[in-house]
Amino acid sequence: MNDATGGRRRGAPGALLVIISGPSGVGKDAVIAALRRRVGADGYHYLVTCTTRARRPGEIDGVSYRFLSGKAFEALRRAGALLEANDVHGHWYGTPRAQVVDALATGRDVILKIDVQGAAVVKKRVPEALLIFIVPPSMEALFARLKARATETAEELEVRQRAAALELARQDDYDHVVVNETGQVDRTAERIREIIEAEHLRRGRRRVVL
Repeated sequence: MNDATGGRRRGAPGALLVIISGPSGVGKDAVIAALRRRVGADGYHYLVTCTTRARRPGEIDGVSYRFLSGKAFEALRRAGALLEANDVHGHWYGTPRAQVVDALATGRDVILKIDVQGAAVVKKRVPEALLIFIVPPSMEALFARLKARATETAEELEVRQRAAALELARQDDYDHVVVNETGQVDRTAERIREIIEAEHLRRGRRRVVL
């Protein structure tokens, strides 16, 4: 992607753009929170994506997501300020490009949680991105987690269940697939940390180019 001068933006040598995806209810937020605890707040840069959906109980604006109106989101999209933007379950989600560029420039790995549509767009624009897909131990376990969190109506729950099956079919598009076993969030986070470290060793000081 070009910057304001028409040039390409390069990250610091060795910094990785790590994309974490998985169906709704698989535990992505819990795994990322566990990753923060294991690596420390300064270890990775955890990107805060934008969304037009309403804030759920317990979510914090600017930490969980940047919660925006449809008008504000569209303004960012038109200005080219988003690395990717997709409509997911009737709401828009987008990745602030400047956040990614600035974090990579400091040499920190960037952890980006986005859906399979957004991951495909970012991978096309940033081939060096590392894609990790989190899967549940079974579909039954996934549906049980969705019901247990009680944040969707019955109709919304049905939509998410159908979407989960479609998303799981896309896991072969990812570099690594990690199973988040029930009650084993810390183990899942540690596996992701190991994957990132192994990729650092394999890739050396290759730069990410945006």
